[in-house]
Amino acid sequence: MSDLLDTAQRLLERVGASEEMEVFVSRGVETEVQAYDGEIENLSNSASAEIGVRILVDGPQGARVGSAYAGSLDEAAIAEAIASARDNAHFATEDEFVAFARPDGVDPVALSLSDPGVSTTPMERKVALALELEAMVRRGDPRIRQVDAANYSDYVSHAAIVSTTGISSSLERSGAFVSVEAIAADEHGDQTGWGLSVGRSPEQLSLELAAGDAIRRATRMLGAVKPASFKGVAVFDPRTAATLWSIMGSALSGDAVVRGRSFFAGRLGEMVASPQVTLIDDPTDARHFAASPFDAEGLASRRNELITQGRLRQFVYDTVSGRRAGVASTGSAVRAGVSGSPSAGCRALQLVPGDQDQDAIFRLVGDGVFVESLTGVHSGVNPISGDFSVGITGLMIRDGVLAEPVREVTIASTLQRMLLDVLMVGNDVQWLPGTAAAQTLAIDGVALSGR
Repeated sequence: MSDLLDTAQRLLERVGASEEMEVFVSRGVETEVQAYDGEIENLSNSASAEIGVRILVDGPQGARVGSAYAGSLDEAAIAEAIASARDNAHFATEDEFVAFARPDGVDPVALSLSDPGVSTTPMERKVALALELEAMVRRGDPRIRQVDAANYSDYVSHAAIVSTTGISSSLERSGAFVSVEAIAADEHGDQTGWGLSVGRSPEQLSLELAAGDAIRRATRMLGAVKPASFKGVAVFDPRTAATLWSIMGSALSGDAVVRGRSFFAGRLGEMVASPQVTLIDDPTDARHFAASPFDAEGLASRRNELITQGRLRQFVYDTVSGRRAGVASTGSAVRAGVSGSPSAGCRALQLVPGDQDQDAIFRLVGDGVFVESLTGVHSGVNPISGDFSVGITGLMIRDGVLAEPVREVTIASTLQRMLLDVLMVGNDVQWLPGTAAAQTLAIDGVALSGR
């Protein structure tokens, strides 16, 4: 990894007079295996190397930034990226708040996020994991008529960010995943269920967990009906709860707030959620698969407590959104790879766990609906207004236990109301890929639209 950092540092020598330069370089290897019907349908092992360059020049009305990237670390590609970034800066709009990050005195947390098992595990074993997973699901229950696909994937990535303003940060990270979608059938038709297991290396994966989850989710949805409409408690499983918190996180971005695109704008210090809710963005927690010692500008990651027992405490900022708001960066810059520009975003959300497991929450709720999957999130949820209306599949909760499966259901509320109506937070935290870990979550006052 030091060679990547050294490469990036040497490129800073090419900065021009009256310029600032930022260089973001990455290198990685990815493996993808897909099994279907006892055979390997797809197998790929690819290596990548990329560079992103941003160049800042000052103007009378503010700074201008040009950016460019290349999918190679060859000298010709690097030279072209630097030249293109320099040219693009001349056409950019001047902005008084635009600036590159500068070291802010926060020391990075030492994190171990890479496991050598990804590289040392033979390809034959990775192929076998996908085949074994599919076979386990097929023989796991006589009602499983098909497996849509069984997948194994892994990656090892290295990245470095440096700048003429003093930023010098690097990262090594690995991950491994198995996932499978099962199709169960009875006289009423087909139902699907999806299972997964994640880890830093293949040795940490559980085929039994992924297969059992897929089988259980598919078979218990057999005979699903359209329920009667009602208003009451919705219990979200950890996966669907993670989706909710990712949506909430987008509204806690300082960039969204300063642009008036968040329902949290102007509400600092207010009770915006139930006292059950303490929401933290903590990329320094190595259990989170989005953990990182630095953000997308190279500043040290840090723990940001956004909501404390229901009270809104802070937003997350990168350098530019922080300057617009008159505050410092919270080490919360995100971007879509080397080709993207930084913006503020939550990176590793987690909710402080409660005291109850999922079964105990069912018992305490008594009657309601258990939400296992969400559809239409992108079209049915508005993080600016807070409107929330999505399709779900799941099971009814009756007398504290799971009852009949339901489908063709819409649940509706507002994000503002849902936060205030959180009844219980589970202790069954699942560390999932993406920006949010989560656990079972019970929310009152949700309207279910059925027949």
